[in-house]
Amino acid sequence: MFDENPRFILDDEVLHEAEGSATPIAATDDTLLDAYSLTVSQAAARVSPAVVRLDIRDAENRKRGSGSGVVVSPDGLVLTNSHVVQSARSADITTPDGSHFNARILARDPDTDLALARIETDMTLPHAKLGDSSRLRAGQIAIAIGNPLGFDTTVTAGVISALGRSLRSTSGRMIDDVVQTDAALNPGNSGGALVSSAGEVIGINTAIIAGAQGICFAVASNTANFVLGEMIRHGRVRRGWIGIGASTIPLPRRTILRLALTQRTASMITVVEKDSPAAQAGLMSGDTIIAVDGHSVTGTEDLVRLLDADRINKTLPVDFLRNSQMRRLWIAPIERNAT
Repeated sequence: MFDENPRFILDDEVLHEAEGSATPIAATDDTLLDAYSLTVSQAAARVSPAVVRLDIRDAENRKRGSGSGVVVSPDGLVLTNSHVVQSARSADITTPDGSHFNARILARDPDTDLALARIETDMTLPHAKLGDSSRLRAGQIAIAIGNPLGFDTTVTAGVISALGRSLRSTSGRMIDDVVQTDAALNPGNSGGALVSSAGEVIGINTAIIAGAQGICFAVASNTANFVLGEMIRHGRVRRGWIGIGASTIPLPRRTILRLALTQRTASMITVVEKDSPAAQAGLMSGDTIIAVDGHSVTGTEDLVRLLDADRINKTLPVDFLRNSQMRRLWIAPIERNAT
């Protein structure tokens, strides 16, 4: 039956029915937020306490720049960008609650535009978890948290636009396994967190393209995790270098079937550096790397992982596709110059 005396529910009320009675209660923000907004706000609330501001000063205590960083361990390890800390040995850290600390720069890796600092205070700090960037898909929600233009703990949201990009760093070297996003980034966001809807750090924000609209980049979390481990163990990252830039691409189904491949993606070469080991061996832009040293290459992060210190100066077989035909050549990676 229809209620002969219907009651209209106002925007600021929620009707609660219990045992035939109706009692209006005040609506909370959570009940008014849609699913997307709630996802973004929860992820931001989870990670924001771990995103800090870095101020860099020179020997004369003059400010040289600022950026963002992500606390990745409770004892105060902070990941940021190499171009943020530059050649500084220390940084001033400001946390979201307004606390100020001094941090020592432990290591820099210009090849991935990452740097590691440690807050020199004996206390437990809020920290964020590095997620698995290999599970990302284009179109997923991406949330950027940082301190653009000095506005602390700013949150912007968008989607992952593309994966496995290569980006030339300020040192002129190619950064592989880069995540492209349209989440708005501005100067000061560098070194901040790119966050998934699950509240995990999936990238360290690194660059924008001047004049572009909605094209921003972050170093993938799996690369950041690898670099973090190397910096903790060795104080720097030792890696083999063959002189290419590459991007992750899907393999055509007919190619997979014809060659009986067990992988669905590979790493396509976009740039070959002049006089590099790759150029000397005969690799060309457009070649698609399938395997290195007998290990499958499903994307650029595999290349980063496989070209480790143990393979420096060793001659390795590289299997690749050229004009849909499988080929093999041999390359001896050299060590990147320490910077």
